[in-house]
Amino acid sequence: MTRPLRLDGSGRTDRVMASLTGVVAVYRRLSGVSGRRRPPVRAVDRDLPLIVDDVRVEAEGVVSLRLVRENGEPLPRWRPGAHVDLSPRPGLVRQYSLCGDPDDRSAYRVGVRLLGEGSTAVHALKKNARITVRGPRNAFPFVASQAYLFVAGGIGITPILPMVRQAAASGADWRLVYTGRDRASMPFLEELSEFEDRVWVRPDTEYGIPASGAELLEGAEKSAPIYCCGPIPMIVGVRTDAALRTSGPVFFERFSTPPIVGEQPFRVTLARSGRTLDVPADRTALDVLRETVPGIAYSCRQGFCGTCELPTVTGDRVRICVEREPVTLDL
Repeated sequence: MTRPLRLDGSGRTDRVMASLTGVVAVYRRLSGVSGRRRPPVRAVDRDLPLIVDDVRVEAEGVVSLRLVRENGEPLPRWRPGAHVDLSPRPGLVRQYSLCGDPDDRSAYRVGVRLLGEGSTAVHALKKNARITVRGPRNAFPFVASQAYLFVAGGIGITPILPMVRQAAASGADWRLVYTGRDRASMPFLEELSEFEDRVWVRPDTEYGIPASGAELLEGAEKSAPIYCCGPIPMIVGVRTDAALRTSGPVFFERFSTPPIVGEQPFRVTLARSGRTLDVPADRTALDVLRETVPGIAYSCRQGFCGTCELPTVTGDRVRICVEREPVTLDL
């Protein structure tokens, strides 16, 4: 019996669509079978439980830690410029640059200057202490080049040291300018002595004043990339004078919170408690919030590590150490 054809065509049998419907049905059945046979997805645990294998005094107020796995297995690979998150105790996380040999996967080495809560906890660690490490991550990547200028200030030598060794191994033309308050406070001087005249050690006590950016850049090749790590005034000086003399690109990493300049005051609202906090133009929301909620976790204070992320009432998350807009937190 033939079905009547309706004026809108709905009575016509569409053979193509009928075929596609059959294909989709088969695909769904197969997908269901395949999905049931697929093993469950396992969460990735990026925490590394390590042991302090050695603690050495490298300078006044500076120690280095050698960290290893308990079972001796190789550690994840890393490249010069990388850092790890160290948790010397639950709830406390800080970032420290890896300053050992990237080819040595048996251990990580970090150098830590005694300054603040995190470094105090690290300095208290003894041999065989257990510590949780996450990483490595690299926010200061080392690019290939035929020449380099390295500028390090104090503990800023830690990410620079592996770069120096890789530059030397590659046969590149390089120089290092290493500054600090005095020689006693500058770690790893003995290690650097093997490079002789390629390293200029410039303590402030021997020159009377801290070095200017122009002085630190003396003798640098115009096209050579500049790697700089240390105090903010040193980094600002290098970047400013490098721009004036059209030097090579400047790559830098700071170990302290950048200054707050030209910002406006704003408010942070805590939805659960109903409190409103005023954040002055020259302070961070993290600073003000910790006065009310002391247990707020933080680490880098520069917005890249994510430790201080907090939920908002809209379901988003903000990094409170760099947030400069009015926000309502789910706290």
